[in-house]
Amino acid sequence: MSTREHPPANSLTSTSAKPSSAEPALATDGSGAPKGVAEGVPSSVRPDPRPADGRYIVATLRICAPYGAVPSARSVCACGRDETAYGPRQILALVQRHTDHRTACPLRADDRSAAA
Repeated sequence: MSTREHPPANSLTSTSAKPSSAEPALATDGSGAPKGVAEGVPSSVRPDPRPADGRYIVATLRICAPYGAVPSARSVCACGRDETAYGPRQILALVQRHTDHRTACPLRADDRSAAA
């Protein structure tokens, strides 16, 4: 049995002085610190988009009507009310109950008494 020499690999073995794309770029001011993000992009955390006046979401109504499928709706309130409906007639009735619940919800009643 004779041993054969393997042909050279096809990979590039030379190194260059330029940084590769995986290395962070140096700062333009010459400090050597890597850049955080691109120019013009805020690097800090954005403020909370919710209002600071104490308001919060109490109830939601979600209606889903995909093309060619049966529409559905769900009404959820923080007081514990959770109803679903399927089909156009039941959804219209659920929308009415959701609207009526706004006046009867104990969480919203607390909000109205605090505002007065």
